[in-house]
Amino acid sequence: MKRTIKDYFVIGLKGMAMGAADVVPGVSGGTIAFISGIYEELLGSISNVNLSLFKTLKNEGLKKAWEQLNGNFLAALFIGILISVASLAKAISWLLVNKPIVLWSFFFGLVLASIIYIAKQITKWNIIALVLLIISALAAYYVTTLNPLVSESSSLFYIFLAGVIAICAMILPGISGSFILVLLGAYKSILEALSTKDVLTIATFMLGCITGLLTFSKVLKWLFANYKNYTLAALTGFIIGSLNKIWPWKEVLTFRTNSHGEQVPFNEVSISPYSFDGDPKILFAVLLALIGFGLILVLEKLAVKK
Repeated sequence: MKRTIKDYFVIGLKGMAMGAADVVPGVSGGTIAFISGIYEELLGSISNVNLSLFKTLKNEGLKKAWEQLNGNFLAALFIGILISVASLAKAISWLLVNKPIVLWSFFFGLVLASIIYIAKQITKWNIIALVLLIISALAAYYVTTLNPLVSESSSLFYIFLAGVIAICAMILPGISGSFILVLLGAYKSILEALSTKDVLTIATFMLGCITGLLTFSKVLKWLFANYKNYTLAALTGFIIGSLNKIWPWKEVLTFRTNSHGEQVPFNEVSISPYSFDGDPKILFAVLLALIGFGLILVLEKLAVKK
């Protein structure tokens, strides 16, 4: 596939959108990859990291190996993700604390439209697809209701395992990798390692991420190649179930103290906007949800036109 600089710029923008989503505990970068039309190429490119790639590198050189890897695509995408995480993390974190209803409403509309987008790609519905959708929706919903672990584990094996599981969630539409880290009790340990530049912990976590990414991407690629309709049905269910996590109106049941000594929500439950303690900002919420919903429709129209 021959691409221009403009194409790689657009891929970088999609990477930035993925990075912005992954910063939010509850929104999956995999969902953004799917609705932006690069999900299967991403899986295929990651799956290219295998023994064959190293043989090509040895026998035919770096250029051929880079082409086999689809390196330009991955480089543009991951540069976009890194730029987004570095530049938008503080802004999104501020919005999560100060304007949570507005932010969650936008993502709720975006994810809601993505459900329709993905479901429309299922060419044949049958009882198996329907059962898979229901089971995956219930499983994702159950995950969003789990209480995070109170104790934080910092053992290297646990950090490695957390990396494996979290990265699988990050590339799976509907499940947030950062939320999985919170559930596993590893979120604080990772943040502290990053702030204190604990190289050993960061390297262990990255090794876990690489291991999970290379393994799980191959599984998903095989599922898309052999059972695409059923895979899409299951992914649609995952995203439906995840809507509970990004519902804009929450009641905080318990708090915890973060690494900065601040009190932050620990356990929350979704409630009606009319039961919300404070200004529910319903008009702004509906407007932002419609903007998020409309953004996906525009992306879909552009994709079809292209």
